[in-house]
Amino acid sequence: MSLDLQRAVTVPGIRQHLNALQRIADANGGTRAAGTPGNVATVNYLKQRLQRAGYRVTVQDFTIPFYEELGPGTFAETAPTPKTYVNETDFATMPFSGSGDVTGRLVPTTDIEIPPAPAPNSTSGCEAADFPAAVSGQIALVQRGTCDFSLKAANAKAAGAKAVVIFNEGQPGRIDLFPTAAMDVPIDIPVLKATFQVGADLYAQTQAGPVTVHVTTNTLSENRPTSNVIGETYFGRPDSVVVVGAHNDSVPAGPGINDDGSGTATNLEVAEQLGRRQILLRNKVRFAFFGAEELGLLGAFHYVESLSDAERAKIKVMLDFDMLASPNYVRFVYDGNGSTFPDAAGPNGSGLVENVFLAFFAQRNLATDPTAFDNRSDYAAFTEAGIPAGGIFTGAEVIKTEAQARIYGGTAGIAYDPCYHQACDTIANINNTVLDQFSDAVANSVVVFAQRRDPVVDPVGLAASAATKRVARNATRGALYKGPLMIR
Repeated sequence: MSLDLQRAVTVPGIRQHLNALQRIADANGGTRAAGTPGNVATVNYLKQRLQRAGYRVTVQDFTIPFYEELGPGTFAETAPTPKTYVNETDFATMPFSGSGDVTGRLVPTTDIEIPPAPAPNSTSGCEAADFPAAVSGQIALVQRGTCDFSLKAANAKAAGAKAVVIFNEGQPGRIDLFPTAAMDVPIDIPVLKATFQVGADLYAQTQAGPVTVHVTTNTLSENRPTSNVIGETYFGRPDSVVVVGAHNDSVPAGPGINDDGSGTATNLEVAEQLGRRQILLRNKVRFAFFGAEELGLLGAFHYVESLSDAERAKIKVMLDFDMLASPNYVRFVYDGNGSTFPDAAGPNGSGLVENVFLAFFAQRNLATDPTAFDNRSDYAAFTEAGIPAGGIFTGAEVIKTEAQARIYGGTAGIAYDPCYHQACDTIANINNTVLDQFSDAVANSVVVFAQRRDPVVDPVGLAASAATKRVARNATRGALYKGPLMIR
């Protein structure tokens, strides 16, 4: 049965859905971001296809914080050495920044470290006491570090700052503009992010005398509706459910055809082919296309938190498929049992999910690498509820190593997906080779867990132990980060 579904799920079939998602983005300003018309069209497309394929379809609406940059920001030093900085190269508007036009003296926090320590450790702006009285009515200069950008900005505003510039910390990998950086809480004053070099140069000038800068931002922050789309099989035990997840939104910057059009299209094609075969399943399969993942896994958490304890207990496993066709790919499998990343092990049963994927690739002589449950995709909502989870992933913004290039091909020294969270994440960004391999793995895993007498393990009773692990883990690494963006 697994082989039959694998043969039915083809790259051309998946690409039909990818092309549809590309057309939706093209018709809606180049994006399918949550809260935009492009995402509404995506939700409608998924709903219609699932209904035609014979699924019980539910559209779950919820409200999200929506952010849009209405126009490019500006940043310039006006005195003592006039200089205009380049938007999206030297600086950028921080997502969820307020709008404004501010000229003022640049006032650094008291604990900026230049040169930076070898490892990230800056606490610049993390406490109210970091801001001198002189920042009131002026513009705060803050170094990236160990606490959230939102906290830094809030502390600056509380100290009276009229705008904030947060520059990168300065270690390798923390030099350039950090494109995925975002605040997770809106604020009503302008907030910019800048490269380490820009921040270090301005900081040095402030140590010699007053520096005046001009900042403008043009943004919109408001609440908007978005949706999860759920398609469930009519066959299978209602008390034993396999959730197969992907996210239906892109970032505002682009169409998101790899992230996560590739997971969305693959899961949809698997759902359609499974539906056409009218296979009598032992367990129900629930295909979930979550909204607002790019805003911090909002749809997945809304879904899980809206379930009763009894309904959550029916979910035996969650399979997460986010980014399945990165052009410079590695075949990553989530480390469910924590053998490589012990501080990030999934709930009991997640190791079994991992082993299903490892065995699938090993049988085909395809190499794999482990990747941690780092809470950057929708599985986090399920693992936090004590539900076993797993999945596969082809890589995002991390740089491919020489060793990985020898194993998987591709190019060392560039990202697994050089178009991650950018406008170039189009249909041209899809690697058909790994998409073919991964779509077979998806189809196989769906059949395996849909047919198992006990899909993984009854998660009832695991939530408490999972919560205990989380408390211990979070005591050492900070509060749980939910989402794919850098919030600190």
